[in-house]
Amino acid sequence: MAEEKKGFFKRLVSGLTKTRDNIVAGFDSIFSGFSSIDDDFYEELEEILIMGDIGINATTSILEHLKEQVAEQHIKEPSQCKQLLIDSIKKQMQVESTEYEFEKRKSVILVIGVNGVGKTTSVGKLAGKLKDQGKKVILGAADTFRAAAGEQLTQWANRAGVEIIGGQDGADPASVVYDAVAAAKARNADVLICDTAGRLHNKKNLMEELRKIYRILEREYPEAYLETLVVLDGTTGQNALSQARQFAEVANVTGIILTKLDGTAKGGIAVAIQSELDIPVKYIGVGESIDDLQKFDADAFVNALFDVEERS
Repeated sequence: MAEEKKGFFKRLVSGLTKTRDNIVAGFDSIFSGFSSIDDDFYEELEEILIMGDIGINATTSILEHLKEQVAEQHIKEPSQCKQLLIDSIKKQMQVESTEYEFEKRKSVILVIGVNGVGKTTSVGKLAGKLKDQGKKVILGAADTFRAAAGEQLTQWANRAGVEIIGGQDGADPASVVYDAVAAAKARNADVLICDTAGRLHNKKNLMEELRKIYRILEREYPEAYLETLVVLDGTTGQNALSQARQFAEVANVTGIILTKLDGTAKGGIAVAIQSELDIPVKYIGVGESIDDLQKFDADAFVNALFDVEERS
């Protein structure tokens, strides 16, 4: 287990290379280039944090906390601020709950997200992970409006070795969820994962669609724990934060899957999401393989961002 954690940490460090080059190289030049801690010093830090897609609100909170710590500890040297900055970012990422309740009891995981973010791929990878834990998993292909979404999900179901319940292209997503729930109950599945549409450009329709799905789940499967995950593309930076905010307005979002973090300089968006929305990032994708969807650990993420070996 420790080996596995270490292996993933290495992959995380590697996957965050572009973000680290974007953010941390700038920090290092500030910590070594300034002779005193003054307004200019804080302004430079602020610029790098915002440029790293950490966002204005999270950046303001991080710097306020940093200033408090500098004053409390009577720190005079900029070089002594690095660990304080790391700790301040971690503090901003604290969220109320990051539990994976769906691993412990009968559950439905509703997965939403706009086209192109890696939603269907994430559903397939998540199914594979839960199957590897010995769980009986069924997929519901309720994203019936995107051409070939069902076909793509069927391929993932085959790879993961799980059953899939689908509908015709253009069918009512709620009717697919209804059939998938019936199958999950009949086969005594541990987890039903429903891939659903996420057409944010038409929020009213999306809201209606989700309401119907929630009603069916409440009526037909009240004993199941319900998790709603939104899939976001890490390469889109602040746009991902905006999407998360809009989805949270129309659904009871309990977690985020942040994809494509490898190869982007915008990885700081993970900080902004947890800081501003208080919604936990539950999984991150740092590669193409089924194993590259991993549970998110905020402390490990910040350590990897700064390439600081984990203290354990």
